[in-house]
Amino acid sequence: MALAVLGGMAAVALVVVTVIAVFYRYILGDPIFGIDDVSTMLLSATVAGAILYGAKIGAHVQVDILNLVGGRKLTRYTDVIIRVLSAGISFLLAFSLWEEVQCGYDCGYFTPNLEISHEPFYWFLIVAVSGFALLQVLELIEGLIHFKSSRDPKELR
Repeated sequence: MALAVLGGMAAVALVVVTVIAVFYRYILGDPIFGIDDVSTMLLSATVAGAILYGAKIGAHVQVDILNLVGGRKLTRYTDVIIRVLSAGISFLLAFSLWEEVQCGYDCGYFTPNLEISHEPFYWFLIVAVSGFALLQVLELIEGLIHFKSSRDPKELR
């Protein structure tokens, strides 16, 4: 929940920064130097805050066509495959981000104008993506527990 709150605060800050940037650029005719850097970092924080929260409440895009074609007999197997792949890819992403953090500023991982370090934003993304992977593992376990039942608790209603 804390990630969602931080992501929400970043989204509000992004809106404020965008309104100020538009005002300065088009009303005052004086664009703010480095505003793209600030907007990019706020956007990454917004996305990081939304990843885990969206997965927890089921807000991510889900296509339920396999259920129409094969029913629960088919989706109990595809759910296992998708959850394993999702968790694996998410753990790989978290590991890749962690490797990027190890090099950090020395490797040029900062914004071009204001030289804002990517490191704190990478850590935020690492936590969010790792949480998503862990959620997929937990949903996999829950799905395996209910494998023989007629309904997976995480299926679309």
